[in-house]
Amino acid sequence: MNILITGGAGYIGTGLVGKLAADEAVNKIIIYDNLSRPNYGLFLGGRKPGSEKISFHKGELLDSRHLKMALKDIDVVYHLAAKVTTPFANADGHLYEQVNHWGTAELIYAVEESNVRKFVYTSSSGVYGGSTEAVDEQFLPAPKSFYAISKLRGEEHVKRLMNKKDTFIFRCGNVYGYNRGMRFDAVINKFVFEANFQKRITVNGNGNQSRAFIHIDSLSTALANVLKSDLPGGVYNLVERNIKVIDIVDELKQLIPDMEFIFINQHLTLHELNVKCNDLVNQKLGIADLKPLQQELREFINRFSF
Repeated sequence: MNILITGGAGYIGTGLVGKLAADEAVNKIIIYDNLSRPNYGLFLGGRKPGSEKISFHKGELLDSRHLKMALKDIDVVYHLAAKVTTPFANADGHLYEQVNHWGTAELIYAVEESNVRKFVYTSSSGVYGGSTEAVDEQFLPAPKSFYAISKLRGEEHVKRLMNKKDTFIFRCGNVYGYNRGMRFDAVINKFVFEANFQKRITVNGNGNQSRAFIHIDSLSTALANVLKSDLPGGVYNLVERNIKVIDIVDELKQLIPDMEFIFINQHLTLHELNVKCNDLVNQKLGIADLKPLQQELREFINRFSF
């Protein structure tokens, strides 16, 4: 089985590549990435079993000629590449449209003309907008940010493949946890870094806003297990838990008692998004066993150098 991963050098890709390389059914893994973030963690750490299967193609999603060449003899595509959300996600809507919307469109055009049999797209639970009640896949999307709008538009292109190939759209929660390609602008990762090294956390709003989350190890495992699962193609939520921001702070306070936390714009009530965990999907993809959050945070802290 030959696999291409767009955005394979990113946070999720770094976790997924390791899982796929250990799979005996996988013969070749192509990482297709423009290294725009930039993050080179995937390329470091020494050679591991299965590394001979991996190759790197530096390329853009909007480079249709290069994409078509990279898709030659590919059986499975994981589409992870995206301009990701940040605290400034509404500062440049054009860039989100170019990468997440039209970049996805270009990839789908190329896949339609290829022999790819399975396509996996990582969307975002952010497409739902906001809700105090836990929403499921039947909830009508109402994205609020340029990032979420562009991911939903990407979904519409991916859906063209539904009747042609084995196609999955996973609306993922906020990703957190340690790996070599991790991001520190994600809320839990940012908090853990600040708590460990600065002993102070900054909370925007009153902290009562909830978000849906999934650990990077769980997400990597779930995506890798799509290859052998009997889960039919479709649109699925991929989340493990919903947590209030202030509850994350409380868990860290127990681990680091001398940690302080301050509120910025405490009078603001920020929007909430609670997403219903799809227990059947999580079970089929091998991530049904959930660790306590405090245990995950302790393991995360223990990965820091000091």
